[in-house]
Amino acid sequence: MSCLRVILAIVFPPLAVIDQGCGSVLIVLLLTLAGWIPGVIAALIILNKGRY
Repeated sequence: MSCLRVILAIVFPPLAVIDQGCGSVLIVLLLTLAGWIPGVIAALIILNKGRY
């Protein structure tokens, strides 16, 4: 997880997970629309999970 991805996940979470697949982007987008904090948390979890 690069620093640029973390900053992007904090600023606009769906854009940070764009290469993780359509499902991930949709989930993060819906969570971001429901509230900014859940979207950021989901994006960071997805980015961290893709690392292992």
